[in-house]
Amino acid sequence: MKDTSFRALVVNNNENNISVNVTRLNLNDLPQGDIVIRVAYSSVNYKDGLAVIPNGQIVNTYPHIPGIDMAGTVVSSTNARFKEGDEVIATSYEIGVSHFGGFSEYARIPSDWIVPLPKGLTMKQAMVYGTAGFTAALSIQRLEENGVGPDKGPILVSGATGGVGSSAVSILSKLGYHVVASTGKESEHEFLYSIGAKEVISRQELQPEKIRPIDKQRWAAAIDPVGGKTLSYILSTMKYGGSVAVSGLTGGISVPTTVFPFILRGVNLLGIDSVNCPMTTRVALWERMANEFKPDMLDKITSETTLDELPTTLSLIIEGKLKGRTILKL
Repeated sequence: MKDTSFRALVVNNNENNISVNVTRLNLNDLPQGDIVIRVAYSSVNYKDGLAVIPNGQIVNTYPHIPGIDMAGTVVSSTNARFKEGDEVIATSYEIGVSHFGGFSEYARIPSDWIVPLPKGLTMKQAMVYGTAGFTAALSIQRLEENGVGPDKGPILVSGATGGVGSSAVSILSKLGYHVVASTGKESEHEFLYSIGAKEVISRQELQPEKIRPIDKQRWAAAIDPVGGKTLSYILSTMKYGGSVAVSGLTGGISVPTTVFPFILRGVNLLGIDSVNCPMTTRVALWERMANEFKPDMLDKITSETTLDELPTTLSLIIEGKLKGRTILKL
């Protein structure tokens, strides 16, 4: 294909002086891969915010194009599984971390990282999900595999206004769960009710001054993208045989707990990794996200940004000032 000129968000680091600029590039500037994609949409994740700040510990080599998600159309392929015109999704793996990502009008990536866009899902909807939505869906699937269902009792979602949290609330509501959403933002209670929460509680309720090894049983299951002290309290308040799917660390990496929830109540702590999730699982789960899991209110958790607005948007996600999902339209 011809040497197309295009725009991308490029991060540079000159002696810890980070610069973030929209730059014009051509296809020769892209890394190796057997598929070239004309990117239609990407999405804004906390990890992307870390990629544009000093000491974010996400990017090792510069210049770099962030964006751990992308959806678009194949314009060039040397792999028989994909042809020109195919609509595809690519999330996780090394995208936006050690390989140029989705904050670019064109991307070149390995075919092994690509999922065909499933029927029932537009490229825009795929990026409303993005890595955050995929992580939420994977959390729900793991909970199901451990016996969790709508008939078991209330399910807690911490950090509920964030990308993973809001996606989890909306999907769980679609599936008929009684969702208890936790947030530190009093102004967003109505938002959480509008996407399916049955109850909304404060972040402080999950972070008491003293956490007992075993406390009153409250939740049949929980989805926790927060970690830290919040996870400690959730574990101590799980119902017998309950499960917690943990996928994040915005509340810290240390979890002060004991073995009591696990050996006295049979609680399951399920680690959720969406980065290196096997492709067979990934493809099947995207099919569920396009159909069974797909909530009616995807638009309610979505706002759009542009390449020119993106540096400001990335600052806002690091500051915790975004809610729901923000997608980049290219």
